[in-house]
Amino acid sequence: MGRRSTDPEFFPVQSVIDNKIFAILVYSNRFFSTLTGGYFGRLAYPYILNWFGMENNYEKITKEILGFGGVQVDGSNPWDIRVHHQEFYRRVITEGELGFGESYMDGWWDAEKVDELIYRILDAHLEEKIGFKFSFFFRYLIERLFNFQSRRRAFMIGERHYDLGNDLFQNMLDRRMNYSCGYWKGAHSLDEAQENKLELICRKLNLKPGLRVLDIGCGWGPLGKYAAKKYQVEVVGITVSKEQVQLGKEMCVGLPVDFRLIDYRDINEKFDRIVSVGMVEHVGYKNYPTFFGVANRCLKDDGLFLLHTIGHMKSSKTLDPWSHKYIFPNGMIPSATQLCAAFEKLFVIEDWHNFGNDYDKTLMAWYDNFVTNWDKMKHRLSERFFRMWKFYLLSEAAIFRLRQNHVWQIVLSKNGIPGGYYSIR
Repeated sequence: MGRRSTDPEFFPVQSVIDNKIFAILVYSNRFFSTLTGGYFGRLAYPYILNWFGMENNYEKITKEILGFGGVQVDGSNPWDIRVHHQEFYRRVITEGELGFGESYMDGWWDAEKVDELIYRILDAHLEEKIGFKFSFFFRYLIERLFNFQSRRRAFMIGERHYDLGNDLFQNMLDRRMNYSCGYWKGAHSLDEAQENKLELICRKLNLKPGLRVLDIGCGWGPLGKYAAKKYQVEVVGITVSKEQVQLGKEMCVGLPVDFRLIDYRDINEKFDRIVSVGMVEHVGYKNYPTFFGVANRCLKDDGLFLLHTIGHMKSSKTLDPWSHKYIFPNGMIPSATQLCAAFEKLFVIEDWHNFGNDYDKTLMAWYDNFVTNWDKMKHRLSERFFRMWKFYLLSEAAIFRLRQNHVWQIVLSKNGIPGGYYSIR
């Protein structure tokens, strides 16, 4: 750490704080709120601050911190924030990104362009201005002690995210239902970008009639359907979502696409090709060696394995607390270091392709579809869900726009392709 809480770079609001009491209270609140599920901060903490006469500092601190990112409260720019509830200031300071996201879900603040607001917050590293995050530290320790992506917990992401209802995803995604980044080179619509992605994967895998393909994390089967129809291959798709299996089978009727509701660790067959699109983000760093071990075991010696994944520029062992709680429980974005360490001695890297900027366009297209089609879903989904899902899509778009997250397609072989592998773009 090496920095004091009074250093301007660590806590740049010293002009507002006359002593260290406020900072100590903020940090202690984060620690006890983490232990008590947030009840300490929401019930007892306001009375403690009021007793110290420091409750009004929240608004001053929040405005000063936002100013470092060029954001004003009730300003005229589309990224400026409009606060509807006075408790917003306390919540965002004491609960960090979790409180920021939850307060948006609760309607405590708005912005004309939420994606641009979050872009500026991230670009200016405003979260770091608040100081050390006990909640993050606590979850880091828990992640080190427990395997949150174990076999026993493997189906949790399916139940809590992918089984939210097929109508949600049908109204948001492209016509083939690809729930991953499109490839926008030469594309003018979401449908074109997603078809480009499917074709790109098939060409990188050098698919030929009669080959047997394993699709790990197959979703509703858009890749399996495309590959089976155009390249005459046989596909086995595995997923942990019951909803995906049900609709996927309907979408692939008459094609050699076999859907299986199983964990990736339970597959033990040989395949000519293996592909995994947007699934390793649910595997967890403790299980990367197992994941690549399964792929190595199931891939024929002369086969190819294509991994399509979101990647982060730095290694981490946790997901931000808001996304973990509401969107992708137990998710984790891998780094290049973590992936390479896991498949060392198992695979040869034939190609590594980054087109992460295309996810910004993809997410904004999903956002437009979701908002446009909301009337078709609001009879069963709440207004709070509507705001939660908007925050998810817009915040993710901002992260990719800033190039903090990337999209990688990595082509691997077991022994190296004789004569070399020629990259396809």
